[in-house]
This record gives sequence, structure tokens and C-alpha cells, in this order.
Amino acid sequence: MKAVQIGGLVSFTTIDYPGKLAAVLFLVGCPLRCAYCSNPHLLTPHDGEYDPERVFEWLQSRTGKLEAVVFSGGEALMQSDAAIEYMRRVRDMGFKIGLHTNGFYPETLRRALDTIDWIGLDFKATREKYPDLTGQHIAYDNMIKTLDIWNATGKDFEVRITTDPRFITKSDLLEIAEILHTRNVANIAIQKYIPHFEDENNKTDSAAREQFFNDSALRTKIESMFKSVTWRE
Repeated sequence: MKAVQIGGLVSFTTIDYPGKLAAVLFLVGCPLRCAYCSNPHLLTPHDGEYDPERVFEWLQSRTGKLEAVVFSGGEALMQSDAAIEYMRRVRDMGFKIGLHTNGFYPETLRRALDTIDWIGLDFKATREKYPDLTGQHIAYDNMIKTLDIWNATGKDFEVRITTDPRFITKSDLLEIAEILHTRNVANIAIQKYIPHFEDENNKTDSAAREQFFNDSALRTKIESMFKSVTWRE
């Protein structure tokens, strides 16, 4: 089996796995080309910068200090069985396993249900706008399938919506919230768009980025639909 390819590592975080002290491993490769991607250097599959065995040894030294390891990317599940096998090795050390995912590989996730304890799932836009944002015409349907597969497990998770005003309006955000509400999702996070790599001809301004957070009626409406809503500014 091909070794997992690790392109980045965060040694300590309190925000990437709710309620747990964690490390984050960023795996190489992603099938999407999102306009606001914050990790473009991880998109194209290539040999990772971190030796997976040395990372494994380092994680062994963190047992009893860290509680969880989060697999992110890129899209961690693009590495399929290599990623799952590495997750299982890490879990066998006693760590909880978290996954940040765009939901593009629902059947790969299904094979890992016994290994992953929590996921953060990106819901990027309405169905109509997904292709323009991600460059993929099947990304929306795959993400919904992933959502339904995970939701059926009864395990905890969070759905995250990044409010890039070039691809999401307030009415879009409410539409997404309604979809999640009808699927009995409990926890969502509304994330402010941060312009890391904006096109010079297609920039946003602070007012457009903040409109979702400054609208008290919108916030109240969305908060009434879920057990927990986190507004990440």
C-alpha cells in the first residue's frame, strides 16, 4: 500500500476538534478547486513534506498530552485506503480521530466509519453555485450523500458554511440552513470569508464579508433552527 502523503502539520490546536486538544495533519491532494482555498499548495497530489513514520513517532510522544488527531487537507479521503490505514494506526494509540472534509468521497467515508469519531463537513454553496465555486459538477451531490451517511451514525459532527459573498447571499445561507434543519443537523458553524488569494478583478470588501454577521434578524432566524450555531469571525 502506498504510504500516506502528509503536506503539513499543526502540533497543537484547541479549535479543530471541539472540546479536545488536538494535532492536525494536512494530507496532500484535493479534487476541488475552490475559489477561496486557503491551502492551494496541497491541491495537486505530490510527495508529502513529512515522513509519515516520523510523524507517527512524534504522535507516540504526544500520547497523554493530546486527545485527538484531525486529518485535513486538501481532502484527506482522496488518499483513500492509505489515509484510512494511517487513521487506524493513530487511533490505536488512543487518540480520537477527527476529519475535516468537503464530502467528495462518501463511499470512502463509509469504509472509515468505525475509525473516525467526529467530522467537520463543508457545505460550500447552493446546488446551483457549487460548480462555479468548486470546479466540480458532482461535488454537491457527493457532499449531501456524505452528510446523510455520517448523520445516520449518530456520531457528533459540525457542518461549516464559509460565507464568501461572491458565491453566497443571505437568502442562500437561509436555504442551506433549511436543508440542514430538515436533515436534523444539530451543530453548524458560519465562517467569515477571509480573502487569502483574491483575484484582482473580483475582490470583496469588508462590508460584503460582514453582512451575514451584522444582520441580527438573520442570526436569530438561523440560531432558532439548530442546537448550536457558531459564528466564526
